[in-house]
Amino acid sequence: MFNRQDYIYQSSDPKGDEGFGKVFAVVICFVFFLGALQVAYETVSGWYQNFMQWGSEMLAFLAGFWPF
Repeated sequence: MFNRQDYIYQSSDPKGDEGFGKVFAVVICFVFFLGALQVAYETVSGWYQNFMQWGSEMLAFLAGFWPF
């Protein structure tokens, strides 16, 4: 009936897309950094707890030889 044409206007903002990509990359790197920090903390904490347990057991063993 009518000769009507619909147009789709797609505005592309390359600088906006680039900025979003950089922000997204920084967020991903920050999350990876937090994950590595958590693994390091858990490792050091585990070593500390194991060392304290070992030291306590060693002192208890040596105290067994105390003559009193």
